[in-house]
Amino acid sequence: MVRCLGGLSFYSLLVIFLIHILSSIHFRWEEERSTDGSKWKFLEHKGPVLAPPYEPLPGHVRFFYDGKLLRLSAPAEEVATFFAKMLDHEYTTKEMFRKNFYKDWRKEMTSEEKSKITDINKCNFTEMSEYFKAQSEARKQMSKDEKLKIKEENERILQEYGFCVMDNHKERIGNFRIEPPGLFRGRGDHPKMGMLKRRIRPEDIIINCSKDSKHPKPPQGTRWKEVRHDNKVTWLVSWTENIQGSIKYIMLNPSSRIKGEKDWQKYETARRLKKCVERLRAQYREDWKSKEMRVRQRAVALYFIDKLALRAGNEKEEGETADTVGCCSLRVEHIKLYPKMDDQEYVVEFDFLGKDSIRYYNKMPVEKRVFKNLQLFLENKQPEDDLFDRLNTSILNKHLQELMDGLTAKVFRTYNASITLQQQLKELTSPDESIPAKILSYNRANRAVAILCNHQRAAPKTFEKSMQNLQTKIDEKQKQLSATRKQLKGAKTEHKASHDDRSKKKAVQRTEEQLMKLQMQATDREENKQIALGTSKLNYLDPRISVAWVKKWDVPMEKIYNKTQREKFAWAIDMAEEDYEF
Repeated sequence: MVRCLGGLSFYSLLVIFLIHILSSIHFRWEEERSTDGSKWKFLEHKGPVLAPPYEPLPGHVRFFYDGKLLRLSAPAEEVATFFAKMLDHEYTTKEMFRKNFYKDWRKEMTSEEKSKITDINKCNFTEMSEYFKAQSEARKQMSKDEKLKIKEENERILQEYGFCVMDNHKERIGNFRIEPPGLFRGRGDHPKMGMLKRRIRPEDIIINCSKDSKHPKPPQGTRWKEVRHDNKVTWLVSWTENIQGSIKYIMLNPSSRIKGEKDWQKYETARRLKKCVERLRAQYREDWKSKEMRVRQRAVALYFIDKLALRAGNEKEEGETADTVGCCSLRVEHIKLYPKMDDQEYVVEFDFLGKDSIRYYNKMPVEKRVFKNLQLFLENKQPEDDLFDRLNTSILNKHLQELMDGLTAKVFRTYNASITLQQQLKELTSPDESIPAKILSYNRANRAVAILCNHQRAAPKTFEKSMQNLQTKIDEKQKQLSATRKQLKGAKTEHKASHDDRSKKKAVQRTEEQLMKLQMQATDREENKQIALGTSKLNYLDPRISVAWVKKWDVPMEKIYNKTQREKFAWAIDMAEEDYEF
């Protein structure tokens, strides 16, 4: 017999209690947020896992110079192996890559090696390359027991180094392993490609933890660069890499409480922009007519950031050589104006290197007043002169803060990416589509965002081969379908039992579905050849849009988000309902 309390049954009270618990989970971020800017009170961890020391090559693996055997010193040999491992990659054919590698390699050589090795084109890395290929193949051929031992060791390391304690919470750490030395690749035609990424040693590393915690111990005979106790930041370990002088961090896993809160805040800021974006657009349109040139330049730049999702373009660090630009640092040579092009009026052509040296090329019709302003900005300037000579990122960001608290160029990028995904999903998704067709629609919506944000990539090296394999599967499935249809037709002609007839129909239907799925995969893969979907999905798209779409159309979550992404967006998966609107 169920007792009642105040007219409520025990089960009703239980439901209310569970709702209360879930609500507290949703909003515990606000409850636990500190007012003094501190991110934690207690932080304890084991520190990073350093890259293993270099193991010299076995004696039978040789290096030849100008056709003659040459034994290398350990430091020179190690750097040579980095090149050998990439020998089949197109990077090692690029002049800039080879030039930078050779320059840094010589720094690791003995004086004798320097005197002998004077031309990279006379170097023969073939035996080294073949050795590493054989090693890779041997790993693939390992027995189950061998693989299990490696898995168990990785799990032991994970349990020891992969978690920290932060304010009584056991939190997963992101990548707790320090990246091993190697050759820098970069994206696009990066001017530093091929340079040596040096080994990170304990003396390079700053540890961050609380004073009252058990501090991480460096390897025996070494010391950390510094141990600090800064609770205003969330990183655990930091160091400065040698290629671009940027600071690298070990941080909490994306699925952690702090990371989830930061994500949620980011998308809520973009949603706040949605409420006032039309007012801001009206404002910058009005500013196109300003008597002050600085105001006009700022307004046109903001128009480009809004419409093209351009990055603001931060000032470069001292010594940075890559000629990359953003909106505020565009030069005269980066744009061309066409009063008329292909039946469109007032067209602007953009051509410049953006972040990571990825080329940005676009032709865009603009409003007449924008075009006229650009003509004005170009007057009496040389190609190397700044387009917006009275604007920089600091000025722009100060103005954006005045327009809306927390507003930056990146918020515009997040807003436009998310709103584009939501609009595209509404336009592309049909209720009558199969699950594979819906997934294709989702990826097409995601591609529209990636194109807007200029998230490009080179076609994968294995693309052609994988497409050929997929086409072979499609051809075989079409033959199978043809044979199954003939069997069904034969069954009908011979008036066989209706049960047999139904089986044949089901077989045809199943084969048709399998063929359609393969064809969808081929279309998706072809369209995705030079587009990187992951960046926008991880950084610019409110995950609640995707979660709502998945729930509305009964698409399996794992078809949209992989395991890592599901962990990162656990807060959105828990929170968003199918009627969520960005």
